[in-house]
Amino acid sequence: MKVTMYSIHRHTGRIVAALLTTLLACGHAHAGEAVPTAQDPVIEKRLIDISDELRCLVCQNESLASSRAELANDLREEVRKLIVENQSDSQIKAYLVARYGDFVLYRPEVKPMTWALWFGPFFLLIAGVVGMARYLRTRQTLSAASPTLTDHERLKVQAMLNAKDAP
Repeated sequence: MKVTMYSIHRHTGRIVAALLTTLLACGHAHAGEAVPTAQDPVIEKRLIDISDELRCLVCQNESLASSRAELANDLREEVRKLIVENQSDSQIKAYLVARYGDFVLYRPEVKPMTWALWFGPFFLLIAGVVGMARYLRTRQTLSAASPTLTDHERLKVQAMLNAKDAP
């Protein structure tokens, strides 16, 4: 059998189609139904409520409930275990804060360690307003204090400009 470029090109499409079909079939074969994460809907509801108030330590801008990071799954399992052990919501949050710090909470408690988080933006806003007012006031006084030329000085300037224009 003689192999030519034409025969290779003609069979390449068939080979690619067969590979794609095989890959799609394999992917579909491994797909299954999602397993419920908790057998008790009360525990699952409580887990979601607590997870909504916690921050994912990997994503940092997502709640623990909505994050799909591996660490988030581990933390949800840990929270589920603490719920099964009949710990209260505040005890669970205190445990996580002790272990991971105040950053794990979306709304950390107001205490000296978190004052910068709670009051920092207001101080920055006030500092910005004060700085802008000072800048505008200084600019206004500088423009009002700019010296004006007397008639004699104006004539001198005009004479200098005319002298430069002359050949």
